[in-house]
Amino acid sequence: MRIISTIFTLSFFTICCLKFMHAADPPLSFDYYKSSCPNAEAIVRKEMECAVLSDLRNAALILRLHFHDCFVQGCDGSVLLDDTFTLQGEKNAPTNLNALKGFEIIDRIKNKLESECPNTVSCADVLTYAARDATVLVGGPYWDVPAGRKDSKTASFSLVESNIPGANDGLLSIIAKFMYQSLSVTDMVALSGAHTIGMARCTNYRERIYGDYQATSTMGDIAESHLKTLKATCPAAGGGDNNEAAMDYVSPNLFDNSYYHILLRGEGLLNSDQELYSSILGVQTRKLVKQYAENAIAFFEQFSESMVKLGNITNPETYVDGEVRKNCRFVNT
Repeated sequence: MRIISTIFTLSFFTICCLKFMHAADPPLSFDYYKSSCPNAEAIVRKEMECAVLSDLRNAALILRLHFHDCFVQGCDGSVLLDDTFTLQGEKNAPTNLNALKGFEIIDRIKNKLESECPNTVSCADVLTYAARDATVLVGGPYWDVPAGRKDSKTASFSLVESNIPGANDGLLSIIAKFMYQSLSVTDMVALSGAHTIGMARCTNYRERIYGDYQATSTMGDIAESHLKTLKATCPAAGGGDNNEAAMDYVSPNLFDNSYYHILLRGEGLLNSDQELYSSILGVQTRKLVKQYAENAIAFFEQFSESMVKLGNITNPETYVDGEVRKNCRFVNT
């Protein structure tokens, strides 16, 4: 026990050092576009309404894009960049490949904004606004979004793999990746609640359903039937890697707190999700899962606060050498 405690203490100290090295106060404001593009948020909201109305799953796609953007170089729109002869983007990194969608939604929003206010609203801000609106449109909370981010001229293929939590990461690894971004354990559990909407690919939950799913689950009739369905579409021997299943099979298109109820029953689809409740190291995370399962308002309030913190992870380099891209897929020429 003393060895484990020492290791945890050293790990925590290292994480904290990294956190304070990484932290920065972003020069953002709530009225950033008040004069230069007063209809910016309204334009984003209208386009998001159309996108979500056409397919409710689009809400989850935009939320995921925003998260993957902010965890690599900060919220700088780098995830939106296509590969070119001179730039390797992030879209084809193993973690992102076949996992990220919804780029055309951001393209449409950006085109509308360029018509209204040319060279004014950054792609990073577009994605941040869109993630907020996506959440609201499927029943989630509203929060005010500070703006003023600049778009990066670079991307980082390698940081995708090191920075973004994996589906089979253990609890300490997940905590470390969030703390490196100056996000707390509370932020981590609240932001994980975004999995109440959206889908996961078989390649990300195969290990879970053929691993300890039955050990953590209460395995009632519904859970047993659900597990059987999951295994039918995600064979143990391989194949069907891109087949998808809802992370919240109860209400997959509604932003609510049922994700946490699923964790309480031990039925989390991803290992990384179930770790929040079932890990022997998860004393604090287990309490938070219970709290958000019992109190949807508390979850909504913390999610809103944590999303602002997530959006405030900026890339300092963009304020020296950043830009407002005309096309979110390419650096300006």
